[in-house]
Amino acid sequence: MNVQYRCQNERRRKLIQNRPNGFPRLNGIDYLEIGGDRQTLIVYFIHPPADLKAENILITGGTRLENLQVESVSYSENELTVRVDRAGDYSTYTLRLVKSSPSPTPPAGFDPLLSQIDFSFWADEISEFDCKEPEPLPEKELPPPVIDYLAKDYASFRRLMLDRLAVTIPQWQERNPADLGIMLVEILAHAADYLSYYQDAVATEAYLGTARKRVSVRRHARLLDYLMHEGCNARAWVALEVENNKNNDLDGVKLLGACPEENRPGVQFLTQTNFSNSVVDREQFNAALNAGAQVFESLHDITLYHCLNTIHFYTWDSKQFCLLRGSTQATLQDTTEQDTTEQFVSKWLKPGNILVFEEVLGRETGKKRDANPNNRHAVRLTKVESAIDPLNNKKIVEITWHVADALPFDLYISNINSEDQVIEKISVARGNVVLVDAGRSLPPENLLENPGWERLRPRLKKGALTQQGYVQNRQRQWMIFDPNASASEAMQWQLRNARPAIALWENQPPNIDREAGVSWQYQGDLLVSDRFARDFVVETEDDGRVYLRFGDGILGKKPQQNHPLYACYRVGNGRGGNVGADAIVSIFIQPENLKTEDRPKIINVQKAIKTVRNPIPAKGGTEPESIEQVRLYAPQAFREQKRAVTEADYAAAAEQYPGVQKAIATRRWTGSWHTIFITVDREGGRAVDEEFKRNLLDFLEQFRLAGHDLEIDSPRFVPLDMAMTVQVQPNYFRSNVKKALLDAFSNRVLANDQLGFFNSDRLSFGESIYVSQVIAAAVQVSGVESVKVTRFQRWGEPSNREVEIGKIQFERLEIARLYNIPNQPENGRIEFNLEGGL
Repeated sequence: MNVQYRCQNERRRKLIQNRPNGFPRLNGIDYLEIGGDRQTLIVYFIHPPADLKAENILITGGTRLENLQVESVSYSENELTVRVDRAGDYSTYTLRLVKSSPSPTPPAGFDPLLSQIDFSFWADEISEFDCKEPEPLPEKELPPPVIDYLAKDYASFRRLMLDRLAVTIPQWQERNPADLGIMLVEILAHAADYLSYYQDAVATEAYLGTARKRVSVRRHARLLDYLMHEGCNARAWVALEVENNKNNDLDGVKLLGACPEENRPGVQFLTQTNFSNSVVDREQFNAALNAGAQVFESLHDITLYHCLNTIHFYTWDSKQFCLLRGSTQATLQDTTEQDTTEQFVSKWLKPGNILVFEEVLGRETGKKRDANPNNRHAVRLTKVESAIDPLNNKKIVEITWHVADALPFDLYISNINSEDQVIEKISVARGNVVLVDAGRSLPPENLLENPGWERLRPRLKKGALTQQGYVQNRQRQWMIFDPNASASEAMQWQLRNARPAIALWENQPPNIDREAGVSWQYQGDLLVSDRFARDFVVETEDDGRVYLRFGDGILGKKPQQNHPLYACYRVGNGRGGNVGADAIVSIFIQPENLKTEDRPKIINVQKAIKTVRNPIPAKGGTEPESIEQVRLYAPQAFREQKRAVTEADYAAAAEQYPGVQKAIATRRWTGSWHTIFITVDREGGRAVDEEFKRNLLDFLEQFRLAGHDLEIDSPRFVPLDMAMTVQVQPNYFRSNVKKALLDAFSNRVLANDQLGFFNSDRLSFGESIYVSQVIAAAVQVSGVESVKVTRFQRWGEPSNREVEIGKIQFERLEIARLYNIPNQPENGRIEFNLEGGL
């Protein structure tokens, strides 16, 4: 086995090997190998060597065996085979190329450094380890500098640097603030103070419990699946009163509402101003804004008809007429007293229109100042039918409105006062009603000009950004309000579903001259946005400043820095929009709020509007959620169950739906899969109709477990048959006591707002009726001395000794019912046999 020795100067070897033409050629030893017999040396050269003889080879070194003699040499291409007279010892020898022995000068054409090489005859015998030299030990690291972590502000950093300089440069004693060295120290202390504050701020914002910035708290809460809301704007119903011109060409003029897709704001309404007129121009509009007026904008189109200004109720020639609490039907007069044309209410009043019922006169005095301002209510019509009173051939209109809009109070139409005088037209209906919400639309804003755009986090120039509540319709589409739902539902939404009123477009926002650019969509976060999604996030600080955050090319598309992006948004949010009744008094109509063919009539339209008012106070305005509340609620958000597996889960989810008093779920095998039957007890004893079932199923879809079908059932109502003997106290009229007993055991809401004993809101699934409860309720009636229950059982069924047992038991899906209507005994009855009294 040959042992190889290589030249140690690799860089010089390469320079000699690649020496360019035109320069003298140099040669040198590349490496040397020891033959297996320990007496043959094979020398390899960089280039083929010139004629070398034995006297040009000199071998020196050795400890015990010195003066080795070269016996012969031979060539073979770049090799030179050298034969020595004997093998050397274990020490290191040196082979040199010389002109003549013993001169150390190398032959001509050989590099001085590469003309010799060290070797050993016995290297592989003296060591079994790798001959490669170990890496040199690393230099000893210097001790780390002493860092004073207590230095956190400008003064401590300045003192720390001056103390250090006193050690390193003791001869520098200057402390004058004008000195250049002191100036540099103070600049560095300021920079260190800023970085220290930034470091502390980052550590503070890293945890929900210590974060102070609203954006940080919002992001922490989102990781816990808690949505921090930014408040919401207020909404109100505004009634317009218009007069008819001579040509009757303003009836049917449509005022266009807000349309974000076309960048069109709705008709703008103003709260109290110093102007007496109801319609204001641009100059007056700006003056009102400077004076602090709030702006509301219409959310939908409205068509104006003068005959819908004030609509009177039809009393059927009754001197005392009242729409009772809970009513969903009424009769209107088909014409108004001021109407001199052939315009009828029935012609323009359609299902879906909004009417506001308003008490305008005191029911005892007949004066406007005595009208109850709380007796105002908005309803959405579901049915409108023309009819004629056969008694006097007067045209009337029968209207029906949503059950959810049922009257919350008794609405008097006519009444007889204490002086036996008839007071008519106590209440009226207002048409030409439009839904408005707080917030003012601003002109498009080029985000390239906003601060923070270079970091793709621009800040809007105005605030606070309007937040609008959204709901889902039957097709599970998100919209500001459902035009097919009730009027009350237009004022109801979840704060977590509120969205900012902002839209972004590339290159060009929508206008009548050019098409809009590509739109960007608002998202609550970018966690599910891909790199092509044009999504953005709105982030609001406590001071009202609004920032937009875009994607980074991975989560959400990254906008181009030099690509114009326009923002169209509204400002105005929170509780400030909850203005009182009759606070909205002015309107500002822009040409884009009219159809193209109606824009020439804008002057006539403005003159025709007589009054603008909101009969009902605005509501819904909510302030942004506080940071303290998020810290309290967010850690518990994951405990909220948003799925249904067991029967109890489905029942609990159903009870979250508005209007459900109690629900019971039953799992049944229907032949191929499991079906969850949910039996629902509605508030107020309302029927579980098809519309309610459909809405409840849509609500429960988010909780439903895969593989389960859902069905909604009505409760099993059990009518009761009861009778009792009542001993009346002396000096009490039996008729008065009986009337009081009938009220106490009715299913109505009593005059003192207490519920009758058999009111549907007091009874639910499987609740037993006890004799003791009946007796206790009866003896509380004034004039009752004693009570004895004589009949106590289910209607239409034989007695099962309920009186002796003391209760009537019901199954889990059964609910007791007792309406006590004589011609409907199948809904339960109760009899009172009174003794004594007068």
